[in-house]
Amino acid sequence: MAEGMLLAVAQKIIEELGSRAFKEIAALWDVEAELENIKNTVSTIQAVLKDAAEQKNHNNQVKDWLEKLNDAVYEADDLFGEFYAKALRRRAMSGNITKKVRDLFSTSNPLVFRREVSRKIIAMKQKLNAIAEDRQKFHLKEYHVEPPVSMEREETHSFVLDEIVIGREDDKKAIIELLLEPNNEENVSIVPIVGIGGLGKTTLAQFVYNDKNIKEHFELKMWICISDVFDVKMIIQKIISATGMQPVDHSMDKLQDKLREIINRKKYLLVLDDVWNEDSHKWESLKVLLVGGAKGSKIVITTRARLVAEIICPASIYTLKGLNEEQSWLLFKQIAFRKGQGQRQGQGTNNPRLEEIGREIVRKCQGVPLAIKSIGNVLRLEKTEYKWSYVKNNILEIATQQKNDIFPILKLSYDHLPSHLKSCFAFCSMFPKDYEMDKVILKQLWIAQGFIRPSNKNQELEDVADEYFKKLLWRSFFEEVTNGRGELKYKMHDLIHDLAQLVAGAECSVITLDGNNFDEKTRHVSLPFSIDSSFIETSGLLVRAKKLRTCLLSLETNMGGIVGEIDKSMLNKLILSCRRLRALGLCGVEIKRVPDSIEKLIHLTYLDFSNNGNIETLPNAISRLWKLQTLKVNGCENLKELPRDFRFLVGLRHLENSNCRRLSHVPDGLGKMTCLQTLSLFVVRDNQASTSAPISSGLDELNSLNSLRGELEISNLRCLEDVYSEPNAANLRAKQYLDRLTLLWHANDPNFCSEDNNDGDEKLLEGLQPHQNLKFLSVNGYGGVRFSSWLSLLTNLVDLSIYGCQRCQQLPRLSQLHSLEHLSLRRMKVLEYINEEVPTSSFFPSLKSIYIFGCRNLKGWWRSTSTTDHQQHPHHQSLPSFHRLSHLSIQLCDNLTSLPPFPYLEESLYLEQVSLKPLQRTIAMNSSSSFLSSPLSKLKVMTLISVKDTEALPDDWMSNLSSLKQLGIRGGPKLKSLSLAVPHLTSLESLEIRDCELFDSISDDGIEWQHLKCLSSLRYESVPNLKSIPSGFQHVTALRELEISDCRNLTIFPELTSVVYLKISWCPNLTSIPDGISNLTSLEELHINRCWNLKSLPDGMVSLKSLQKLSITSCPDLKKRCERGIGEDWFKIAHVPVIEIWHF
Repeated sequence: MAEGMLLAVAQKIIEELGSRAFKEIAALWDVEAELENIKNTVSTIQAVLKDAAEQKNHNNQVKDWLEKLNDAVYEADDLFGEFYAKALRRRAMSGNITKKVRDLFSTSNPLVFRREVSRKIIAMKQKLNAIAEDRQKFHLKEYHVEPPVSMEREETHSFVLDEIVIGREDDKKAIIELLLEPNNEENVSIVPIVGIGGLGKTTLAQFVYNDKNIKEHFELKMWICISDVFDVKMIIQKIISATGMQPVDHSMDKLQDKLREIINRKKYLLVLDDVWNEDSHKWESLKVLLVGGAKGSKIVITTRARLVAEIICPASIYTLKGLNEEQSWLLFKQIAFRKGQGQRQGQGTNNPRLEEIGREIVRKCQGVPLAIKSIGNVLRLEKTEYKWSYVKNNILEIATQQKNDIFPILKLSYDHLPSHLKSCFAFCSMFPKDYEMDKVILKQLWIAQGFIRPSNKNQELEDVADEYFKKLLWRSFFEEVTNGRGELKYKMHDLIHDLAQLVAGAECSVITLDGNNFDEKTRHVSLPFSIDSSFIETSGLLVRAKKLRTCLLSLETNMGGIVGEIDKSMLNKLILSCRRLRALGLCGVEIKRVPDSIEKLIHLTYLDFSNNGNIETLPNAISRLWKLQTLKVNGCENLKELPRDFRFLVGLRHLENSNCRRLSHVPDGLGKMTCLQTLSLFVVRDNQASTSAPISSGLDELNSLNSLRGELEISNLRCLEDVYSEPNAANLRAKQYLDRLTLLWHANDPNFCSEDNNDGDEKLLEGLQPHQNLKFLSVNGYGGVRFSSWLSLLTNLVDLSIYGCQRCQQLPRLSQLHSLEHLSLRRMKVLEYINEEVPTSSFFPSLKSIYIFGCRNLKGWWRSTSTTDHQQHPHHQSLPSFHRLSHLSIQLCDNLTSLPPFPYLEESLYLEQVSLKPLQRTIAMNSSSSFLSSPLSKLKVMTLISVKDTEALPDDWMSNLSSLKQLGIRGGPKLKSLSLAVPHLTSLESLEIRDCELFDSISDDGIEWQHLKCLSSLRYESVPNLKSIPSGFQHVTALRELEISDCRNLTIFPELTSVVYLKISWCPNLTSIPDGISNLTSLEELHINRCWNLKSLPDGMVSLKSLQKLSITSCPDLKKRCERGIGEDWFKIAHVPVIEIWHF
């Protein structure tokens, strides 16, 4: 049982019972005294929870009392939640608070209703009072404020044996470099070392402190252990003592004088170990006393909390990572295989099974030295596989038992948290290990459970939740990760996750396939695997779900797999079994219909139906979930409409409905839901297509929704019937919290362009001016000739995308968008120039990427410099340049002849169906003395597809590409050779040549290929004139991968001794593989695909002794000849460990 969660629920009850709404209800029910008594009782119990939580570990009576209290407090919360839901219902139906409260008596028998309410409240009061009385038997201490954390950690010192420090040499070097670099601005600079408990921050600081170079560099060194109390006076006394002196006078003035005397004009190193202080004023009070040293003085601080480091010195934080797997194994061997087991210390074991188990244990420790040492100490006297396997499977239990090791250290971080953060942290144990948490979803779930308590009425729940999240992140409970889609997510280190499980106890659970780890005490569960109705029926979920408050059945979509299917009847059973749910996640479980029984979940605050593609409608019963704050239907591609009484969900804060492409309209009355902060998609109703009487669904529904945040897409703008009457109806200028805005003229056709009423579109766009805080803007299908001038006023805009505006002839001046980083212009078929005139002021100072696609009539950037030959412009070097541009992609722009220079392009250049003329201004800068490096000299990736009029890549710009790592050439109809390019591509790692009919490798035979010293991957595809791989490639010793596809005339392989991977595919005319394949002496993997006329394998196959895998697909003759044991070619490949032969 997590006391943090219990404290959060208790605090919620106290605050709700003290609210105006509950006091009105209490007066009408004549239960003021009972509710006040319950409030006081819960406050009394709350005060002793801290002490009770500590005593329960060694006192079973306290443990039993806490469990009874836990159930009673949650029952009270359910009871008051039920009453509050009824109050919200009346508010939604009437809109008047006082009338709402009185309407609670509008039942058929008000007297019976009042008696029932009174009976339940009195029973709850008696239950809580009895539990409160029992507390006195245990003599529990009362804490009416957060008690200070008692630190039972030994004071650290500066000494460490270098030989016991493993895997920290690089970290030591990095810290020493920071300490030895001179200070140019201040006398004293600070280096904070940040990491979770047990990672070795103190050991690293000791390692550095005792280094010979550090000893020689600093005149004075001092080591101070801070730990729990950051008392400036006490710290000064410790610093003085660390120098060997004794402070004789304990007055603050005398201590300050003594400290200044000690450090005055001396270059000193001060280590402040184990700092927890988050009060910036206390830090400043100490820092001002330490500035008297000589220039070059340094202070090293070790802390678990990034927040501490950000307060002290955000510019030079050193984040300590875990050991890698091999370093971890070396440390484990040093501990687990000590002398006395027939081996030298750290040598290892002669038992391969023990080593295998040991390495698995090490992986579970995830690079945390203290965890490795802790488990290593347990095993150092054990020799049996059974014991090692037991430890491997019970790491959490074993580590918890080691009193002086990892978990007491980690739990110290938890103990330092205020109670409201403890509940949020413990809740995270309901997610599986390695789960990538979405910050927004996590905050919404915290809010759903009532964990977020604003300190004043002006604070939004989401803002407070964001502060909670940041504090846990800064204290190293979460770590940032980027997933495969480039999205920022958050994970918990495995040991931190174990800690969360430890403090949450049975409250939270990740359900396993057998369901054995889920019991009646559990209140928050998730299922990280594919499920269906049968699992819910057989797992005991329905039987043991009575207390559930969170049920997420949909994590598999995040974990990278697919989910199962839950039918309507089983969902109905689940709903009826889980009446106390606050959060229900049914993402991607293939629901087709949602039962009306959903309205029975009266406490439901969070409901997620996302990625259920079969849902077409939602039942109107959802409109009776009066407490609902978050509804998600993202990716419900067939959802046509939302519930008709949706407007009654007056407390709804988040409607996430992105990618609901069949949604025909938003419900009438949405504009009255002024609590809405998230509305992903607003669809203008197509009244002409509607069979029912026209209902607004016009932009006026958006008028009052000024709390909207994040992203808003307005779709189907083509359907607005009268854009002249209320052009500003959406009132977007008042929506200051919106970050992203998408304006879409057609809901389902991305290539749509309005054609009927250009003036109407221009008038409409003028009225859709957003607030200048907007950061992302996308306009799709707009039919106007010119864009609204407000576009150039969006000075905070970071990303601008204009798509399918096929009548647009003119854009406003974009160059003054000083914050713009990404610009995308697509399918604008009549646009000739981006701007009319060359700007005289700033020119895109922040622009990092440009993507231009399908602008067939585009000729240049400025009309005033439209001449295509740069040599006719002697002042071309004075034209504005893209100074920060890193990515440039131009596709299907046949007439484009000029662009502003982009000399600093670093990441990628992608050209398709364009000429090389847009590069001429950039290349012409080569001779300019005003640039420190040649243009494009930093470019890493270049792709050229169907580039016109190019027989060979021009030497005048290829000579600059010394940093190029990837080069792809596809569809070069005239390209014959790379002879001019190769000598300059000294950094090239990957080369692809594809669909080049005239490319002839013979003309490249004389090239000095050895210049490609970094080339590791080479691919030829659809190069009909390729008869051989140029012999010069035998000098490219880094080459590892070679792929050849649809090269019908290839007959010769040179001696490519470094190649380990070869793939030959789609060569229908290939009848035999050249015997030269025997020269590939390092080859490990060979794939031969769809070479239908290949008759046999060459005899040289026998020589490929390194070959580990042979895969043959759709080669009918080879299938027979390579038949195991009897085929004619079997003897050539019998030595290969893995042979796969497929025929389709």
